[in-house]
Amino acid sequence: MRLTLYPRLPLTLTLPRQGGNFSEGYPVPVSRPITIVTHPLYLAHDTGGGEHPETPARLTALLAKLQASPLKDRLTIIEPRKAERCWLTTFHAEHYLFRLEECALSGKTHIDHPDNQLCFESYEAALLSAGAGLTGIDLLEGEDNLVFCAVRPPGHHAESNLALGFCFLNNCVVAARYWQRQYGRKRILILDFDAHHGNGIQSAFEEDPDVFYLSLHEHPTFSFPGSGYAEETGTGPGRGATLNIPLPPGADDQMVLNAFARRVEPALAAFGPERIIVAAGFDGHRDDDMSGLAYSTELYGRLGEHLADWAKKFCQGKLLSILEGGYHLESLAGSAATYLTALSNHSIEEEPCSSPST
Repeated sequence: MRLTLYPRLPLTLTLPRQGGNFSEGYPVPVSRPITIVTHPLYLAHDTGGGEHPETPARLTALLAKLQASPLKDRLTIIEPRKAERCWLTTFHAEHYLFRLEECALSGKTHIDHPDNQLCFESYEAALLSAGAGLTGIDLLEGEDNLVFCAVRPPGHHAESNLALGFCFLNNCVVAARYWQRQYGRKRILILDFDAHHGNGIQSAFEEDPDVFYLSLHEHPTFSFPGSGYAEETGTGPGRGATLNIPLPPGADDQMVLNAFARRVEPALAAFGPERIIVAAGFDGHRDDDMSGLAYSTELYGRLGEHLADWAKKFCQGKLLSILEGGYHLESLAGSAATYLTALSNHSIEEEPCSSPST
């Protein structure tokens, strides 16, 4: 069931107009609706205020930007379900899940490291964050084509038994396993364009030849978490199914686009994914102090165009994006809106409209 959340952000779904005064063969401009999966409890995940960068204001800014943009008429918002334990344990250790729950419910202020701030509501928020990917996949296996999970806490740093980098549950990993085991989509590409390497995603699949992890990030010599060197390509049967593209500080749009053309596109074509998950972090923006990269807002639109093309080519147009980083409020909101607009505009081929029969 589709629900409208956040009454102050009344996003509605507008389908392309059918028919009209078009002569036969004239291309009808259409844009693909996008489903946003999000939940009010994400805002209750309290990281202590002060100077902690991962705050509820991130999500508020993003959703407000969507409401104020032309994209709003193409969007609908629904609530996720909580991720079930059986799906969480496809990656996370049982003892870690118990420990995470206990830390939140007992009033502790962090888990594993002071950066990983939590509160009483944080465990429920994390379950809903992981559940957003599962909800999105259910939608994509139905009639939806584009789903964006506007979630917090983020996930790509979380290890099987360790919270790390503001992340508690690894949303992308759990989603990939769900797609494989619930729907039989064997070959999954996870493309991570967050400024920081997704160590948790890589560790989950480094021996798995059926999940290709591809990450563009700031070079680990200069950036948290210190992993993601080009030499890390997977192990055992998964060797070759990891592609890390570390970028130097100051890397700009052209460096990313060159990497896409020379390395990403050939790797993608060779792998041939059935489904694509995007770890969508927007902290590579030049205004974001959490990295030394120098991306523009417009770059995220170019990435959206590429991903929409790949989804059409390999995945019947199906694409799941899950929010990761992005801490400068204005650049996060603007970059995410630009990315989603490009996905929507570029995700469906223009088709000729036949003249109405008379």
